[in-house]
Amino acid sequence: MLWMVSNSVKSDIEVISPTFHLLPQEFTWENYTSIFTGSDVEVPIFRWMFNSFFVGFAATFLVILVDTMAAYALVKLDIYFKKTLFALFVGSLMVPGIISFLPQYLNFSNFNLINTYYVLILPYSGAALGVFLLMQFFQSFPAEIIEAGRIDGANKWKVFISILMPSSISIVTTLAIFTFMGVFNDYVWPFFTVTDLNMRTMTAGVAVMATGSFTQSYGKLMALATLSTLPTLLVFLIGQKQFVKSITASGVKQ
Repeated sequence: MLWMVSNSVKSDIEVISPTFHLLPQEFTWENYTSIFTGSDVEVPIFRWMFNSFFVGFAATFLVILVDTMAAYALVKLDIYFKKTLFALFVGSLMVPGIISFLPQYLNFSNFNLINTYYVLILPYSGAALGVFLLMQFFQSFPAEIIEAGRIDGANKWKVFISILMPSSISIVTTLAIFTFMGVFNDYVWPFFTVTDLNMRTMTAGVAVMATGSFTQSYGKLMALATLSTLPTLLVFLIGQKQFVKSITASGVKQ
């Protein structure tokens, strides 16, 4: 990362110089200003950033919504085939994601959803890993508290919203961080399902520029890569406190 950031503030001549210098000999912001102003090559950087953040937040919201309710049902509610469903969730973790790539692509293509936000968001709408993670946390939640809530007149939905979720902020935040970082950094799916330049995400945009306009402009390419890395780094730093809390809580026995 230090090498990437250092090259982003170097001129292209210095980047390809046979003499290696970790720190720039002549500091310049030209690479960043060129990307934002489009002086040399038009780069819809703001649209790519919007797409990445929108897709990341939307997918994270769906994962939290679906996974928390699924984990709650599998752990705290009396439902049929609970053990079978749990086995299916765990078994799905053993299947490499690339296997479902082509079937998913064909499904979205048949519904004419290629080059739309639907194709970028819906594949992440549920994650078996998130359900498994939340189930381990919910299983350690004291049943006495839930019973007390039901005695006070709370139904199943009220117990989930008012009792279980407020006590699960740390683990939910951890899942949200992992989900957002995974969606934001995903490269393969956005690259192949979106061909419209203005619908690209940051990672796909970097790939396009690396094989296109910035093939020889290594300084600009490193600047673009740095911009695509900063958001996930900031999200992790902001949520680091809750992340540590979730690890601590998972190691405490009731």
